[in-house]
Amino acid sequence: MDFLRPASWEEALAAKAEHPTAVPIAGGTDVMVEINFDHRRPEALLDLNRIGELREWEVGEETVRLGACVPYTRIIESLRAELPGLALAAHTVGSPQIRNRGSVGGNLGAASPAGDSHPALLAAGAEVEAVSVRGTRMIPVEEFYTGVKRNCLEADELIRAVHIRKADGPQQFSKVGTRNAMVIAVCAFGVALHPETRTVRTGIGSAAPTPIRATAAEEFLNSALEEAGLWDSGQIIPPAVARQFAELVSGAANPIDDVRGSAAYRRHALGVMARRTLGWTWEEFRGNERSARCA
Repeated sequence: MDFLRPASWEEALAAKAEHPTAVPIAGGTDVMVEINFDHRRPEALLDLNRIGELREWEVGEETVRLGACVPYTRIIESLRAELPGLALAAHTVGSPQIRNRGSVGGNLGAASPAGDSHPALLAAGAEVEAVSVRGTRMIPVEEFYTGVKRNCLEADELIRAVHIRKADGPQQFSKVGTRNAMVIAVCAFGVALHPETRTVRTGIGSAAPTPIRATAAEEFLNSALEEAGLWDSGQIIPPAVARQFAELVSGAANPIDDVRGSAAYRRHALGVMARRTLGWTWEEFRGNERSARCA
């Protein structure tokens, strides 16, 4: 197995073009597990640890540009206000050691349906910056996943950064596991309120071949909130609306039975998480609106 260690981003792109089967590695929290268990034996590893720019982030007016190798710990410590849903998801990743090494870029590269960052990225609205020696393309995150542990990157492309919309409203993330820490999700759910556009976005993890949005649930809730004037009035969402939203989230899933949980349980748990996280985010939104009116 060859081990490639580029010293710059340009060298990394050239190495990936010359060795398209090389597997990028930075934190190694997914790749090394697969190699150690002999589930994967790549011809070459492409070490990105010497490229400092991949561990940097930039907070813009509307988005956060998150370098592919920014560890989860930095998101928790420095970007909680701008990316609250992703920060909550980052808290659930592995152990402190894994959070210090693992990154959103690595999560995207692995493209596991159980990756903890995916529901938050889908709910917030994100784009993946994919680069090769041929140029750069921006990929909406919902189009990035193509199958179980597969993504749409070309053989010569690397993830440089993820561009994530800054929160303009409350966001939540919820995860069910077989224990409280260091666990792969049985299922996960993210929701984000976007008051500026009066829309709600969702993200489902570990309940379909890829991470997905519950688009029918989003469309239903967007219409219900608008028709009832709830964005303006800040009144409580009627229980019937919350129940219908939860049912539509459950219906969006396409889960399997496996050692961590049954398909039926995953659908049920998703409905519970959808109803609860909607309640939490809406109550936070109402509180923010009351504070704004009193200021």
